[in-house]
Formats: sequence, structure tokens, C-alpha cells
Amino acid sequence: MAKHFARIIVYGAQSVGRAFVKAIRQEIEASRAAASHHQMIKNKCQCHDLTVKGMSLHEAQQILNLKDLSSIEEIQGNYEHLFRANEKSTGGSFYIQSKVFRAKERIDRELLHRVKKDVIKDTHQAATKTVKES
Repeated sequence: MAKHFARIIVYGAQSVGRAFVKAIRQEIEASRAAASHHQMIKNKCQCHDLTVKGMSLHEAQQILNLKDLSSIEEIQGNYEHLFRANEKSTGGSFYIQSKVFRAKERIDRELLHRVKKDVIKDTHQAATKTVKES
């Protein structure tokens, strides 16, 4: 009887061990697949409309009700209105207020990126012009 009981314990332990090893292998494979997928997306999409802190530029424009980013006054006005309208003290939603804040933050990053890109472009053109004149 003890012999059969020992066999049951050994077979059970082997089964659990195999299942554990199989689960670990599956987890490693899933991790590798996710990493390669992330790398592929990173290499494929070099555009600046990447999601920053979970929000794309398009989503930020929708939240602040903006068609384009040409008017700083419109951006600031819409932000201030929506931020004040959703203050917790006036019965607003902190979640929506934080979405409005993140949208403004995302748009500010995009505008900063555009300004930096313009400065680099202007600097390059000026340097090229100086070299040609020399």
C-alpha cells in the first residue's frame, strides 16, 4: 500500500513539475513575442504622433475640442474652460479634469517638438548658406 502511495506522490510531483516548466516556457515565449512586437512598432512608427503617457495627439485634440494647433489662445482658452468646469469643488470629475490636463500636456509637447524642429531646420539652412558664401 505504501508503495502505491509513493508512486502516486512521485507521478503527481512529476505532473506538477512538467506543468510548471511548460507554463514557464509559455511565459518566456509570450514575453519574447511582446518584446519583438514592441520593437517592430517602435521601428515602424518613427512619427512624432506616438502615444505619450497613454495619449495620442489626435485624442488630445478631441478632448480639448481643437481642429488644429495653430491658435495658442484657442488651446489655452479651451483648456482653462474645461479644467475649471471639471473642478471637484464645483461638482466636476477629477478623472475628466486629469484627462484635460494630460491632453494639454500632450499638445504642449507637440508644439515644443515643432519649435525645436523649426530651430534645427533654420540653423541647418543658415549653416548651409554660410558655407556656400565662403
